[in-house]
Amino acid sequence: MNRTRTVLLAGGMGKRMRHLGHRRLKPLIPFGGVCHLIDFSLNNAYRSGIPEVLLLSHYSELQLMRYLLSAWSGKAGFRVHLGPYDGMTLADLDAGYASVSRPAEHGTADALIKNARYIFDTGCSDVMVLHADHVYNFDYRPMIAFHRESGAALTMGFQEIAPEFVHLFGMVEFDAQGRLRSFIEKPAHPVSNCIFSAVCIFRADVLKHYLAALSRTDWQHDISRDVIPAMLRGGEIIKGFPFTEYWEDIGTVERYHQAQLALLGASPTLQLQDMPVTLLPEYARRHVISERNIADAIISEDCDTEACIETSIVYPRVKIAPDAVVRNSVLLTGAKVRGGAVLENTILLEDEVFPRG
Repeated sequence: MNRTRTVLLAGGMGKRMRHLGHRRLKPLIPFGGVCHLIDFSLNNAYRSGIPEVLLLSHYSELQLMRYLLSAWSGKAGFRVHLGPYDGMTLADLDAGYASVSRPAEHGTADALIKNARYIFDTGCSDVMVLHADHVYNFDYRPMIAFHRESGAALTMGFQEIAPEFVHLFGMVEFDAQGRLRSFIEKPAHPVSNCIFSAVCIFRADVLKHYLAALSRTDWQHDISRDVIPAMLRGGEIIKGFPFTEYWEDIGTVERYHQAQLALLGASPTLQLQDMPVTLLPEYARRHVISERNIADAIISEDCDTEACIETSIVYPRVKIAPDAVVRNSVLLTGAKVRGGAVLENTILLEDEVFPRG
């Protein structure tokens, strides 16, 4: 396991998340009433026995580091390596010491190049690449073992989804031996219902070779658009590893809303107890199936109201007037619903008041 260098891509600005991404990184968008998007990949790594994850972030990275130092430091046998900021403390950030001059990064593959000394100079044999905006529970150990036993240059996670959504992702096709034969990023006319789950394990020497070769060309600096297609053209052995459990790429506000409400119902995509609790952990949460005025909702323990709440996620410190109605909605920390209001199919941001005025 220690021969695998795990890197976490967390530089997304989240432009498609619109108001949810305003003034914050996409990985720090809250989820499920208990955590943030970035916490799923970190929690998976921690539970898989991976001792260290290298953070690759460039946009508003001080905001992200502050969160990670607060929520993830002190985990026994696990740490987040902060790249050029490694060794910084919260006190250092407060004192304004975190000022590292870094060259601009132009994409996911370029992030690997710019941080090569923290990746390839560690004596690793393999590099596992994770993303910070995917919601899933996964043990990486079987995938790492499969990758090494197969002798593949690259092992890609994949999942079968409904055909109508394939155009939103990277479409993959494998032959009878499980070897990749086609990979198309966001295909206009999908011919397969299998997509790349964006977890991949490279042989370190092969990855380093292709990054060096591509850096001398006119490329898009992207793992999916450049590195994987180049390896496929080069005849490298690329294998697939199935993701059979729930996995979600949170790319838009609509998918964010749907993914949170999918935590409810008789067959939730994830159980409340299986999600990491990093957002105000001092508040207990519970999934209420049916209780007086509440039906099928994840509720923080401090939500004491007689309001009608149905099929919704209520974060801590939310205030809902007793004569209000909340349905199919997500209320982030500190949101407030006024008396007589009917809130439906809505996301209320932190400290937002409905209705306004």
